Amino acid sequence: MKFAQKLLLAAALSCSGSAVAETIGVSMAYFDQNFLTIIRQSIDKEAKARGLEVQFEDARGDVGRQTDQVQSFISAGVDAIIVDPVNSAGTPAITKLVQQANIPLVYVNRTPGDVKLPAGVVFVGSDEKESGKMQMEALAKLANYQGNVAIMIGNLTDAGAVQRTKDVEQVVAKYPKMKVVLKQTANYSRNEGMDLMLNWLTNGEQIDIVAANNDEMAIGAIMALQQAKKTDAKILVGGIDATPDGLKALASGKMQVTVFQDAVGQGKVSVDVAQRLIKGEKLEPYYWIPFELVTKENMQSYIDKQ
Repeated sequence: MKFAQKLLLAAALSCSGSAVAETIGVSMAYFDQNFLTIIRQSIDKEAKARGLEVQFEDARGDVGRQTDQVQSFISAGVDAIIVDPVNSAGTPAITKLVQQANIPLVYVNRTPGDVKLPAGVVFVGSDEKESGKMQMEALAKLANYQGNVAIMIGNLTDAGAVQRTKDVEQVVAKYPKMKVVLKQTANYSRNEGMDLMLNWLTNGEQIDIVAANNDEMAIGAIMALQQAKKTDAKILVGGIDATPDGLKALASGKMQVTVFQDAVGQGKVSVDVAQRLIKGEKLEPYYWIPFELVTKENMQSYIDKQ
């Protein structure tokens, strides 16, 4: 957090009187990722609806910056902290910092790497053991349970990406006529997904299915197929998150499957949990919001949720 911003937040918190609203500091891994933007907007909307003050910071994918932001929130005396982790490995240090300050902490979306979450620390998100399995089972069915599978991995330091990839591999292993032939990270990025797919195509890899850990990489793969004029090759593409752009790709027939992860719900529940922790309630350490399979047949109901 910039020094001036820190001073402003500290000044706001130092105002006397019971009229001062409870304040939540929120550190997001990225401001410019579509799915995380939806979570951030949901947190902001829910906080305002509850009369809470909210201070957002962008970690820009830097664990050190995120840790500094959390430390600044602590110094400013916020009532609770919400963190969308840059990566799972960085959360134990953040947990320790916030616990020592005796401030409620809520992790949202990306599963924390802590072996056990202590009292006063809660994770709000979706069980990643479901998403990759849903995605790959649907793609396998569309492919008549045969073909070469390429996996686009989100981020190797993200427990969610690791789990989604593992789920895809386990589904593929069930079917004798299917196999994983390529597996590489594209960091949840549309541009990196496009570059990776172009590289695979240039190398002449035989690919029948692309299972991407999120919609952004899936859209990148679609863009690469269009650029390489391979749109008639009938390569099946699946994503995860059911973002607005992902649903558009699904509606156009360029993406065959995505999995709805409730970004709005995660944002709302994280604020609810933070406020309940502020009030001293003892809560379960994990709040799970289920994944849901989205296909062209049922996608309209998900468009209506946006």
